[in-house]
Amino acid sequence: MEPARPKPAQAPVEQAPEPAPAPPAPPAPTVVEVPVEQPAPRVSWLGRVRAGLSKTRAGLADGLGALFLGGKRLDDALLEELETRLLMADVGLDATRRILDGLTERLGRKEPVTPEAVMAALADDMTALLAPSAQPLDVTTATKPFVILVVGINGAGKTTTIGKLAHRFKSTGHSVMLAAGDTFRAAAVEQLQTWGARNDVPVVAQHTGADSASVIYDAVAAGQARGVDVVIADTAGRLHTQSNLMQELAKIKRVLAKLDPDAPHEVLLVVDGGTGQNALNQAQQFHQAVGVTGVAITKLDGTAKGGMLFAIAEKLGLPIRFIGIGEGIEDLQPFAAGDFVDALLGRNGSDGQD
Repeated sequence: MEPARPKPAQAPVEQAPEPAPAPPAPPAPTVVEVPVEQPAPRVSWLGRVRAGLSKTRAGLADGLGALFLGGKRLDDALLEELETRLLMADVGLDATRRILDGLTERLGRKEPVTPEAVMAALADDMTALLAPSAQPLDVTTATKPFVILVVGINGAGKTTTIGKLAHRFKSTGHSVMLAAGDTFRAAAVEQLQTWGARNDVPVVAQHTGADSASVIYDAVAAGQARGVDVVIADTAGRLHTQSNLMQELAKIKRVLAKLDPDAPHEVLLVVDGGTGQNALNQAQQFHQAVGVTGVAITKLDGTAKGGMLFAIAEKLGLPIRFIGIGEGIEDLQPFAAGDFVDALLGRNGSDGQD
């Protein structure tokens, strides 16, 4: 009998490690509601005009209704107060007298009047004075190009106005070319070229000090060759008292007549609304020198002298083509007499949106 064999040693059984405890669940994220910033509502053009004329309105119309509370008559003292307000807003003496004469004719001086009646009568008389000058610029392209010669004193905003006009004409489907006729002011050509690039329109320019008439002649000739709809020509700013420079504008007109007897089709005077009655003197001198056919009034925002439009309309009867409120490319719009008067007097006081 064989001896019992020893049993083979059994390998120790490894115990499975205990599973690691599950990590604690992360805390629920805190939900923070971030308010979505809404874009500011777009203010309408009338709303911008109303805001821009706030300083003029403060001197002219704010508190005007309080003068007539209690059923007062339109007596000498109240008429003198109205006259003072109109003159302080640079409405001008002749225009002021015309407005006050219309007011007394409408309301009389014997019966008490209400503030509402006074404001309505003022608005009617002021609108009637301005309405004949509210003539939009009609760009006809029967004979191309339609040439606009832009004139004015230094600092009135001619070059900026040209850039805004180029944008306006392009947005209505017209092809546009610019002429850098201000060959004297430092960086004037570069400024116009910047506007040209911004509006994607060509700019005809020469070196600093070149003959302005030659530059503008070349631009109009190029516009004729390319079938361009509108050529807008910049000119050097000059004081209305500088007769030699005013004669240069007359030379430009003579030179352009060789290409088109009717050119320029518009001589647009740009005046700074903040210059008040001095703008009237400028308009008279430029009109005598080159025959201004339209006026653009810039920088009306922030001035207390917005009434100067009435003086230009009363004394010269020139078409007021555009008014400018603000620096934006669309802040130059055709002049509308009723809207301007409503904004000036604070009537229909809604800053509506486009």
